[in-house]
Amino acid sequence: MGKLYGFREFKRETAKKRPVIDRIKDSKELFIKFPVEKLREQGARCMECGIPFCNWGCPIGNLIPDWNDMVYKEKWEKAYERLTLTNNFPEFTGRVCPAPCEGSCTLGVNRDPVAIKEIELNIIEKAFSEGWTKPLAPRVRTGKKVAVVGSGPAGLAAAAELNSVGHDVTVFERDDEIGGLLRYGIPDFKLDKSIVKRRVNFMAEEGVNFKTNVNVGVDYSTKDLLSNFDAIALTGGSTIPRDLKVDGRELKGIYFAMDFLKQQNRRVSGKKIETEEINAKDKVVLVLGGGDTGSDCIGTSVRQGAKAVYQYEIMPKPPVDRDDTMPWPAFPRTLKTTTSHEEGCNRDWNVTTKKFTGENGTVTTLHASRVEWVSNEKGGLQMKEVPGSEFELKVDLVVLAMGFLQPQHEGLLTDLSVNFDGRGNVIVNEEYMTKIPGVFAAGDMKKGQSLVVWAINEGRLVAKNIDMYLMGETSLRG
Repeated sequence: MGKLYGFREFKRETAKKRPVIDRIKDSKELFIKFPVEKLREQGARCMECGIPFCNWGCPIGNLIPDWNDMVYKEKWEKAYERLTLTNNFPEFTGRVCPAPCEGSCTLGVNRDPVAIKEIELNIIEKAFSEGWTKPLAPRVRTGKKVAVVGSGPAGLAAAAELNSVGHDVTVFERDDEIGGLLRYGIPDFKLDKSIVKRRVNFMAEEGVNFKTNVNVGVDYSTKDLLSNFDAIALTGGSTIPRDLKVDGRELKGIYFAMDFLKQQNRRVSGKKIETEEINAKDKVVLVLGGGDTGSDCIGTSVRQGAKAVYQYEIMPKPPVDRDDTMPWPAFPRTLKTTTSHEEGCNRDWNVTTKKFTGENGTVTTLHASRVEWVSNEKGGLQMKEVPGSEFELKVDLVVLAMGFLQPQHEGLLTDLSVNFDGRGNVIVNEEYMTKIPGVFAAGDMKKGQSLVVWAINEGRLVAKNIDMYLMGETSLRG
């Protein structure tokens, strides 16, 4: 630890955001570059706390105190080397991760945590600008061929790790560009697509083979997949959205969040939209769902010129501060106000949708009511509608952002005859292998909807297990 009382001397600071009035006019990234001296101060705030709970809270086990101290001492290249021991894509997590590490920071017991995410992002961006990130193709190839089906963060992490030990890796993606949710899902104002493209190009230079517009199981047969590769990693994600089964759901103007967000990704990139166009301009928009995807829909609606934006959540409003249900160092599930919320949104909780009505086949009205959550005999919470609390909201566009249920079964997974658990996810053993020898699964396809950082962790672990399966031993960290 470089500065003994740095945590007392310096307060937590993060990068300043562009003014709302400016940023809602475009889809450029939100934050202004953080001064180096401020980063050093944040590194100096890191304590020699004995047990680094930040490391425990990080799904990929980042060695956070090490690179915090290195940044304080201006040993940037060493910080980069230490960061990339555990994280293949700090430029992604540094932008879109909710930072569970900061929730577990020892300072968080009675102060504001270290700005870990800020330091992480600046380490990798400095590494790219200084040229420390030169692509390194493996010196020796094993002759083993591995297919990775799905190019989201889990698939990319698996591909990067497997390629690093000399396997010939082919990544299949059914969309026209690589990246999965990173490319078609997360808005550009949170993750500029040039950042994704930079990493994909980097991996291609290292020897990873990417194939786009290939729907495995349809365009590329399951039989060929099994015969042409020595091992297969299924990393297609959780793609079946949770629907709302109420009267009026079939009305025009009600869409799933991913359809809405993907169109905007294409629009910002100047790509053609071949399906029915979804646009919030001059409309009253209702977003159903209180998570990050819902927040992304709010920011997107504002940028498209929505007249007004509402967000309703069926669950209760989270507390502002930690309570007994989330003691440190557990992740604090407190009220989250995102940059999109700051840009203009009417938020409400404990609201359930009763039905939609419309005119000429198009939605015009939400019919809803208030609910309350009470404890049941099993110790859980049970929802009860509040009598007489019914209300209506005039709407022009409804976006369903209520999460995802499971991976798509039809096609490849059905052809392979893999087993599914009670939630519809692919069942694997301790080595991440399905019941079919040589066929593995990881990421949201295996564990259900989760975070980008968890997907990276899954990709690294499945790569380690595939390498062990192919070679009988492995040097991968997992």
